[in-house]
Amino acid sequence: MSRDRRTFLQGLVAASVVLPGTSAFGQNFDPATGQPLYPSPPAAGVPAMSQAASGGGPQRNLSSFRSRHWRDFYPSLGKGVILADVTSRCVHYWSADESVHFVFPCSIPMTEDLTRRGQTEVVRKTKNPPWTPTASMREKDPTLPQRVEGGAPENPLGAYGLYLAWPAYLVHGTHDTRKIGRKSSSGCYGLYNEHVERLFAVAEVGTQVTVF
Repeated sequence: MSRDRRTFLQGLVAASVVLPGTSAFGQNFDPATGQPLYPSPPAAGVPAMSQAASGGGPQRNLSSFRSRHWRDFYPSLGKGVILADVTSRCVHYWSADESVHFVFPCSIPMTEDLTRRGQTEVVRKTKNPPWTPTASMREKDPTLPQRVEGGAPENPLGAYGLYLAWPAYLVHGTHDTRKIGRKSSSGCYGLYNEHVERLFAVAEVGTQVTVF
């Protein structure tokens, strides 16, 4: 990047202007390739979630991810829509009346064979969900416990879980914030605990979910 280009972008950031190619939750994009860049999470604190408001009307996302809209996948919002974008490593949420739109950075599955794509829905919500490793997880690592109770520091599901109709697939929190923005899960989509708490509060059972 040229010095003039860098100076120009720094000036816009100082003025709180969001350009296409930069996200409202602090993620940047390579201007040459258009691919997302995922820096390590800060030592303390959590990146601000993306939630843009306009008066009392529908809240609009100011990030570059707004090109993917719920209408690309569903004819109506129903009880709400969650989009898990594997490529961009983010989770979108729209409420049933479209008054709330969240965009959160997330962890994604470690490999393609662990990644299930398609349409499903939220069938259950749990605070401090317990973790029971699947048979395949235990086959790969026989030292895994049979079960870890909810709220335990070693529980990888964090503070809240939204269970999908696909067995063993969730959108959940995580105590290990190093996983956010990385290929680090066994199939689920992990959020900062602060973010999943906000999602948990508004997402209803029956919320439509697409992973793509």
